Amino acid sequence: MKLADNWKDYEILDMANGEKLERWKDIILVRPDPQIIWSEKQFTNKWKNANARYDRSNTGGGHWEYKNKLPESWQVKYKNLTFNIKPMGFKHTGLFPEQAVNWDWMMKKISTTIKEEKREVKVLNLFAYTGGATVACLYAGASVCHVDSSKGMVAWAKENVVSSRLQERPVRYIVDDVVKFVQREIRRGNKYDAIIMDPPSYGRGANGEVWKFEENLPMLIEICMQVLSDNPLFFLINSYTTGTSSMVLENLLKMNMRKKYGKRADDGIFENGEVGLPMTDSDFILPCGIYSKWVKK
Repeated sequence: MKLADNWKDYEILDMANGEKLERWKDIILVRPDPQIIWSEKQFTNKWKNANARYDRSNTGGGHWEYKNKLPESWQVKYKNLTFNIKPMGFKHTGLFPEQAVNWDWMMKKISTTIKEEKREVKVLNLFAYTGGATVACLYAGASVCHVDSSKGMVAWAKENVVSSRLQERPVRYIVDDVVKFVQREIRRGNKYDAIIMDPPSYGRGANGEVWKFEENLPMLIEICMQVLSDNPLFFLINSYTTGTSSMVLENLLKMNMRKKYGKRADDGIFENGEVGLPMTDSDFILPCGIYSKWVKK
């Protein structure tokens, strides 16, 4: 398992009874997590410090209960990256901190390639949400095309780019259905050196297009091959879809990369696994999702 263990502004303080106690800079939140099936708290006193708790309803949905009045938003830093945090519906805060483990290797790969090969690096970020990976890739020196079907999430991504002082870097923000956008990029002849995608289990596009993970993901990976450049750096797929194995994602990547690049595909490294977050003062780890990637050697 790959651990996002370089945070200073975020940590898991405890986990029990389907909930995690988290510190987001100076603010402590309690949020539900289905992986936490044990009932025993390790640090009972720490829970008293929570500023807010997301209470999930048995009938679906839920609401935030505030012990103290919180700012509408606040910022956390990861190394030189800055993100805006806002508690919102369905427990989310606008950032998946476990993804920092991917930001690290992507930033290193991009910056090293630009320095050593004296070339531009173009990144396509699909289902890009509030732009964690977008900010990381921009910081490393890449140009990024950020695509999400939610206008609100794209606006939030812009805020994160500005907060990280990267607004002068080359970035395109697209509010669109990702499949339709990739199909248009194929017709335009546009190419990218790296592709990142974080497809949901189920979702709707900007104009109501229905996305279903098992039905649509194989097709999306296949058409993405047509916008991948002749000298690609990496292809990363993240998933939080329950019941899907990371090996399934790797099989899809292998099939499509080999179809496009032949033996050259195996000159790169295929990898799959889990990403997770460590718990402070404990050897407990919270599994947070799966990934598969192909990376150029």
